[in-house]
Amino acid sequence: MSYWRDKVAVVTGGSAGFGRILALELARVGAHVVVAARDAARLDSVLAELEQTSGAAPASNAGAGRRHLAITADVTVEQEVERLVHSASAEWGRIDLFVSNAGRSTRGLALETTCEQFREYLECNFLSVVRCARHAAPHLLASKGHLVNVGSLAAKTVSRYLGAYPASKFPVAAYSQQLRYELGPRGVHVLLLCPGPLAREDAGNRYDSAAAGLPETARRPGGGVRLRGLPMPDVARRTLRACERRDPELILPGKVRWLLALAQFAPRWSDWIVEKMTGGRN
Repeated sequence: MSYWRDKVAVVTGGSAGFGRILALELARVGAHVVVAARDAARLDSVLAELEQTSGAAPASNAGAGRRHLAITADVTVEQEVERLVHSASAEWGRIDLFVSNAGRSTRGLALETTCEQFREYLECNFLSVVRCARHAAPHLLASKGHLVNVGSLAAKTVSRYLGAYPASKFPVAAYSQQLRYELGPRGVHVLLLCPGPLAREDAGNRYDSAAAGLPETARRPGGGVRLRGLPMPDVARRTLRACERRDPELILPGKVRWLLALAQFAPRWSDWIVEKMTGGRN
């Protein structure tokens, strides 16, 4: 029997991209899935996909009633996060997995990025994680469950032309480590997920507007970093396996770990490698 059978999982940013793929994988392995996002129409579409996917993994009597749930919520609003967590726990009486996946990326030069723009990305990419963790924690403590905070390679190392994005993701790594210290001894598993660029149909043109006036490499995934796009279904499966093993971090691709280690001991060499990986100086 799947580890995830009849467990209750909440995925923010679940209407598209990696959040959608992870939600579908959870449904495939038998979990009850709550997807949350701001776009109600997209959520309805994902909910239909979840119900179809669950045909191969029917619920047991423990999960009688609705199999999955879609909730419109903006994770930058305290009351909406509170409502999301309450609705999920009220439906099945528990939460076993909470995935803070909602977030935004951008392009730009650091010195041309205003304080207001930094504040906007910190709110969306970091403070939303804090908000979700605080509301989900009591339920995860009760279930001895899992909290997954989706960072990025940009939570560990900086590439070029990413504007406010790295500064809004680095705190996710620090906060996740603090939560491991506080919640781990009490039975809650905290996973920091740091994937590199994901394989997407719109890769290479998602940031055309934000990258106007920047070198062509700025439009590419990761700000031009030379990494092959990661297949999202594979990242989803590896994320769930990392939860089952209760790993503290999952960094993908794994080969990037040596660069992260080098950055701690030889930052000049690390900077040189990043420049080479993104096409050199312009």
